[in-house]
Amino acid sequence: MDRPAFEALVDRALDGIPDEIATLVRNVVVLVEDEPPDDEPDDLLGLYDGIALTERSDMDGGHLPDRIFVFRNPLLDYCDDEEQLVEEVRITVVHEVAHHFGIDDDRLHELGYA
Repeated sequence: MDRPAFEALVDRALDGIPDEIATLVRNVVVLVEDEPPDDEPDDLLGLYDGIALTERSDMDGGHLPDRIFVFRNPLLDYCDDEEQLVEEVRITVVHEVAHHFGIDDDRLHELGYA
């Protein structure tokens, strides 16, 4: 799948987040990268880089936006077909947005988003 089509899947996954949750996501940018950073596992599907809302204080204002990365090539390698890719992109986006809200990997696993 080419990059524009993949980015459209990420956009669709973001559009699927309920409005009552999406309106609480502030100062976050979602980026598609082909590969994870060199210091991360090659098969990493997504990454949240920021300060979770549950860990912020009044002193945390004025920072650059938090970032959510979705890694295209690991997701393409992980999935066998487009249907699975659509679902895994959705899970990855929800997983990383949940980190923005301070939900840890153990809880996400319990909820089926790990």
